[in-house]
Amino acid sequence: MNFLKKQAKDLFPGYFALVMATGALSIGSHLLGMSIFAQLLLYVNIIAYITLWLLTAIRLFYYFPRVSADLTSHSLGPGFFTLVAGTSVFGSELVVVAENYTIPVYLWGLAIVLWIIIMYSFFAAVTVRKDKPSIEEGINGAWLIAAVATQSISILGTLLIPHIEQGREIILFFTLCMYFLGCMLYLNIITLIFYRFIFVNLKHDALTPPYWINMGAVAITTLAGSTLILHANYWGLITEITPFLKGFTLFFWITGTWWMPLLFILMIWKHVYNNDPITYNPQYWGMIFPLAMYTTSTYQLSEALGVPFLKVIPQIMVFVAIAAWLAGMYGLLHSLYRTVKDHREEVF
Repeated sequence: MNFLKKQAKDLFPGYFALVMATGALSIGSHLLGMSIFAQLLLYVNIIAYITLWLLTAIRLFYYFPRVSADLTSHSLGPGFFTLVAGTSVFGSELVVVAENYTIPVYLWGLAIVLWIIIMYSFFAAVTVRKDKPSIEEGINGAWLIAAVATQSISILGTLLIPHIEQGREIILFFTLCMYFLGCMLYLNIITLIFYRFIFVNLKHDALTPPYWINMGAVAITTLAGSTLILHANYWGLITEITPFLKGFTLFFWITGTWWMPLLFILMIWKHVYNNDPITYNPQYWGMIFPLAMYTTSTYQLSEALGVPFLKVIPQIMVFVAIAAWLAGMYGLLHSLYRTVKDHREEVF
């Protein structure tokens, strides 16, 4: 128990990005016909989701002041949105890969409750606090997880529609609203991040992996829009606005596609030009998730728009995402091995 308490004490708030990345890759692999690999990822995600919630529960019970301080922090607070997104993405994975439609309903409800608590606790806290950091120190790519969390709720709710008999119109209205709300959050936050990129000094060590959420947030927005389009026949209003949804969703996909080469260039600038070594850090799951989500969202966009030639992109990107996920998992397992080894040495 002492070992678990020690790990929970300083648990990175954004560690549920591991569940987000694994779930997104599992869904994408399933859509591309890699069923065995998708199932394997599902089993890994079940373990990861339960373990992270166990550590989170311990941290809430024993170290609540630390949790409260992190939640109200400009730099650490946004990481809590991974609890929402991880829960929703895991639920979507169960629907798509496992064809389970019962547990995801409860996960969707949990995600909505978490979204309300974290969304308004964080934004209220950073708004009223007096000692605010500069934009250079306060804003980072993790802020966009607020948009990711919002879109993830939209996706899971929409996926559940075929398996719900009553209240479909109400649920679709809610998921449609969450889609547009997620779009608003992205456009507001990315403006600050873009300003920080262009007009504020950016040192290579400040270019952390969560900046890949610049692309990941629009990738999941693309998936949310595509999912709504593919379920338009369940409600007349969505059918009526489908042309708008197609254009708006394509707009976000193009935005994510634009970000990707720039982020790769900046990664080369950080690790090659400035010789910044690559070492495992929980934040790296914030880079793996966008790669997996771009793969999945592009596939579903091709289905929603009826443009099959786009599927060549996910057929290539899935292997980039798999390579990144395997590297991240190796880093995680190696880190866990060293942690357990150090703990045994302390005990004995």
